[in-house]
Amino acid sequence: MANDWKERLGVVFSTNPDFNYTTSEDAEAETLAPERQNLKIWLDRLKGGRVATIVRGFVGSSTDLEALGKDLKKSCGVGGSAKDGEIIIQGDHRDRVLELLTRAGYKCKKAGG
Repeated sequence: MANDWKERLGVVFSTNPDFNYTTSEDAEAETLAPERQNLKIWLDRLKGGRVATIVRGFVGSSTDLEALGKDLKKSCGVGGSAKDGEIIIQGDHRDRVLELLTRAGYKCKKAGG
């Protein structure tokens, strides 16, 4: 009951004795099959002259995104992250990532300049 007030944030007063405050939780999107995904592979220039390969357009759960990111990072032998619907891979690995995703059955292409 110590955290009960956190569940009622935004509700000041209710005269209904049976009132049950519900929080709206966004359901994660269902992961599309690889052939239905439309991924774009970008090259981004970061501070200090560093470059990163970014895969955008993934539709699915965060666990599936993290698993795909982990596979790509492991195959390229570099670090990176997977969050907010993007997979960031350190370095210019567009050709390798395109090859890996195409082999796995994903519909993808290079984007940007």
